[in-house]
Amino acid sequence: MKVKNGDKIKVDYEGSFDDGEVFDSSTHGDHSHPLEFEVGGGNVIKGFDEAVIGMKKREEKEIIIKPEEAYGERNEKLVREIPRKNLPQDREPKVGMMIEIGLQDGRHIPAKIEKITKEKITLDLNHPLAGKTLHFKIKVVGIN
Repeated sequence: MKVKNGDKIKVDYEGSFDDGEVFDSSTHGDHSHPLEFEVGGGNVIKGFDEAVIGMKKREEKEIIIKPEEAYGERNEKLVREIPRKNLPQDREPKVGMMIEIGLQDGRHIPAKIEKITKEKITLDLNHPLAGKTLHFKIKVVGIN
């Protein structure tokens, strides 16, 4: 049986950058926590979704996903300055810290603190993997 759109599958995976640094994996020590998703359901990035089509159970594959098939290119318009007083006062902000920003429609998105001055904070609202080429080793471990 080959994977097709609409199938619910489980995959073991390891994701890395061009330099080999691993950014995510379904295996942690001796434990595997396969990623489960519906193929074509929009639950994973486009390049990953398309790569599993046609694979069989226990088949392994290595793929490279360009930014446009993953989290998109980095957008400098998503780097914004806000008044420092707009941040919660319960903890001291630090460069590199991830915070959650509430939108007017009630949704929340992650933002990374890029710069801090006495009056302002510079936030990067790009996805942390935006602009990056992603390498994946994937293995189909279940097809329903």
